[in-house]
Amino acid sequence: MRLFIAVEIPEQARETLRQGLGTLRRNLAAARWVRPEGIHVTLKFLGEQPEGVVGRLDEVVPAALAGLRPVRVALGGGGFFPHERRPRVAWVGGQAPGLERWAAAIEDAAAAVGVPHEERPFSLHLTLARLERPWGERAVQDFLVRVGKWSFQPFEAREAVLFSSELKPTGAEYTALRRWPVEG
Repeated sequence: MRLFIAVEIPEQARETLRQGLGTLRRNLAAARWVRPEGIHVTLKFLGEQPEGVVGRLDEVVPAALAGLRPVRVALGGGGFFPHERRPRVAWVGGQAPGLERWAAAIEDAAAAVGVPHEERPFSLHLTLARLERPWGERAVQDFLVRVGKWSFQPFEAREAVLFSSELKPTGAEYTALRRWPVEG
């Protein structure tokens, strides 16, 4: 099973993404655009795992999240991985003070069941596109200006969700397997 743990975004944010992505697709260079229904804030990508890991995660993740509090998530602005000069992934960013503690707790819980630690630090982002080839400076600036105008209502994250991801020709399909609330 291909697994990851994420925070779901509310429908209002998804609608903003749906409208904005339509405009970006029409106006920017070639990219593999993400479907709005599949966009989320990834806390931990677990990769391919045996089915038994779900039960083991059920034993450790709730305890890891138990002392944490809900987090206010404010989405906005855009950027690129690895950076603007050589963009490969385009994203919407945001701020969510405390969400990095969720990610760290989940990282440690996953490590306790044998999932390797992520080497990169947690970075709040919503992946919008994987670029076929890096965009030029004009396209990068156009993207940043357009995404910078998107308006998202802040929302409160209250649970982490374990998803399975099935890769299909039409794109990845996600299924929620577990929901783990924070208890703070």
